[in-house]
Amino acid sequence: QVQFVESGGGLVQPGGSLRVSCAASGIVFRIYDMAWYRQIPGKQRETVASITSSLTSTHRTDYADSVKGRFTISRDNAKGTVYLQMNSLKLEDTAVYYCNFNPPARSWGQGTQVTVSS
Repeated sequence: QVQFVESGGGLVQPGGSLRVSCAASGIVFRIYDMAWYRQIPGKQRETVASITSSLTSTHRTDYADSVKGRFTISRDNAKGTVYLQMNSLKLEDTAVYYCNFNPPARSWGQGTQVTVSS
């Protein structure tokens, strides 16, 4: 059974940067399309960024319009880990960030809290 363990969240000032990580276990990581999602209390979870599997020679990445140009998703198949580099953070980026397959499985990790505040 797949397990996702997110880490790297924290408190950062507007305009700052943060990198969150997600280690996936129990799967052959390289064959899966992956994504980062975020959720604000009282709102639906939204897709932030996605990256295709390593079944092809190049990875395709996609981003929500709200983070395009500021966030970068990447993956390290040897470590079974997907990353989200977040730059120029805004107050509205405050959320719990999760990783999962794309589209997501029913099982979710605990997420990692990112708080952008002055």
